[in-house]
Amino acid sequence: MRTNVAAHGKDRSRRAGFTLIELMVVVSIIAILATTAGVYLFGALDDADVAKAQSEIKALKAGVMAYMLKNNRRLPESLEDVSEFMDPPKIPLDPWGNAYIYTKETARKYKIVSMGADGTQGGDGINADISSDEF
Repeated sequence: MRTNVAAHGKDRSRRAGFTLIELMVVVSIIAILATTAGVYLFGALDDADVAKAQSEIKALKAGVMAYMLKNNRRLPESLEDVSEFMDPPKIPLDPWGNAYIYTKETARKYKIVSMGADGTQGGDGINADISSDEF
């Protein structure tokens, strides 16, 4: 009877651990899941940056309108003129660290633009320009 107990104990200890292949499969599955989650997370962060730029442009537009009301419907020369109407009173940089571009097109028409993540004119997706004309 003793030999059966010893053989049974050896058999149990052999099955108690994981094989190298099982561990590799588990690590591979975890890596695939982490990569997939990372791709979605970075996409969401890009969308958040675009939404932040749109929100800041809307706030800058409101500042320009307040400036115009105070100054007999005259457009400001630069966004710095609008800073006193902002809360906090400073002109933000876009989410990618670039200055917003303000241009006066006519005596009553203006445009505020962020050049997107790449900081250059044009582009697609996150690199696309975001203009006050869009909203």
